[in-house]
Amino acid sequence: MKRYLAALPGMALPAIAHAQSAVPGALDRAFGSLGGTEGAPLSLSLQLLLVMGLLTILPSLVLMMTSFTRILVVLAILRQALGLQQSPPNQVLIGLSLFLSLFVMAPTLERVNQTAIEPYAAGTINAEQAIGEAGKQFHAFMIRQTREHDLAMFADMADAPKFERAQDVPFSILLPAFVTSELKTAFQIGFMLFLPFLVIDLVVSSVLMSLGMMMMSPMIVSLPFKLLLFVLVDGWALLMGSLAASFG
Repeated sequence: MKRYLAALPGMALPAIAHAQSAVPGALDRAFGSLGGTEGAPLSLSLQLLLVMGLLTILPSLVLMMTSFTRILVVLAILRQALGLQQSPPNQVLIGLSLFLSLFVMAPTLERVNQTAIEPYAAGTINAEQAIGEAGKQFHAFMIRQTREHDLAMFADMADAPKFERAQDVPFSILLPAFVTSELKTAFQIGFMLFLPFLVIDLVVSSVLMSLGMMMMSPMIVSLPFKLLLFVLVDGWALLMGSLAASFG
């Protein structure tokens, strides 16, 4: 777990990988006078300042470039299907989503750590190469989870040429296509979760109507039965295992 947490800063690198050629050149020209000659590389302090500024977008990267979105949406739909308002609370759902995302993303984070972070820390590669290597790993994960239809839709809107390989898809097209696919998959899983609880609500409502107990709220009566069903089938273990397996 410590190794995966140490690789988390590498998640900020792929989001700027598609701009890695433009940003260093612009900064070199802007700050070239500090090095004495135009086009001189940035000093270490300026590089650290740039990296710290880029880390401010890390929460957005966690949401948009990992499995976090799908898992959180499914858990929120499950809570709604059970009829629970604030149980589990939002903090618990976010925590579950975060640590399950770490489990799902563990192979990708391990490869980012091996190919980008460790070589950069050892000084064998520069920052631009580390960004490229980290971007490749996240690109490979995201492209596997993205539907071809969504990818083609955003490619058409961007008037992009036909890509020969999956690796040729730029992040500017892959990011929105990936998020769209994740939301679609999350709602499909949520629909399947909602069905058995909806059946319980319909049965309880019909029974109460037949008994003439129209003043009794069906949600109050059906809630214990839905919780009982969820506990009997070991719902949390099944749900967590199914969510992790859905990423293949």
